[in-house]
Amino acid sequence: MDIENATPGRSPLDLLDARTRLLGAVIFSIVTAFLTTPCALAMALALALLFAALARPAFRILLRHLFAFNLFLVFLWLFVPWSMPGERAFGIWGLSVSREGIHYMAMVTLRANALVLALLALMAATPVTAMTRAMSGLKVPDKLTYLFFLTYRYIDEISGEYVRLVNAMRIRCFRPDTSIHTYRSYAYLVGMLLVNSFERAQLIRSAMLCRGFTGRFPRIEGDKISRLDVLVLFVLSVLLAGIVYADI
Repeated sequence: MDIENATPGRSPLDLLDARTRLLGAVIFSIVTAFLTTPCALAMALALALLFAALARPAFRILLRHLFAFNLFLVFLWLFVPWSMPGERAFGIWGLSVSREGIHYMAMVTLRANALVLALLALMAATPVTAMTRAMSGLKVPDKLTYLFFLTYRYIDEISGEYVRLVNAMRIRCFRPDTSIHTYRSYAYLVGMLLVNSFERAQLIRSAMLCRGFTGRFPRIEGDKISRLDVLVLFVLSVLLAGIVYADI
């Protein structure tokens, strides 16, 4: 995945411990999710832009992810303002756009972009192994940590298996249409993907057991939160407290 390569060089955020970045992302997400005014959400978006500036991500990768995410928001903009009841703002071809619908979608757009931009800036350059250790260091349950790690690690394997099965169908001259044969073929595709994924999971489990896996990954001790991490979390808390105060 190119998300881990979004930061081509060193950035100031690389000086922070992975636990600090993860905890900061969680706190920012919780606060932003409960903001209720456009002014506060605009401030949260500005803070997320500051994170992105400090992270120095590859602009093309960042723009591609934001563009793909905002395509869904554009789809919502085409329907929600027209369908939400409320005071009429303007009309086109006999259809009325409500002020409540515009306000609601503006809030959703600001909130969603602030969250996505902050998460990309804070976590994009964090390797999955470092993120796993950070989750373990923050006392996240082991089962959730391992589930996250293995899902992230092998999602490309499942995607590759899906592509292999689809190519095999195309080689056999399969052409999708609205017929029982097409629906049955896609059902077989999903079934084979599940069977192959289960067999791959069994092989991975056997390989891990052969290497001495006992149900818990070894933890690397000795990593301590530095004064810089504490200072950054304090400053972030003060900024978020200011945003919450502006939201009242």
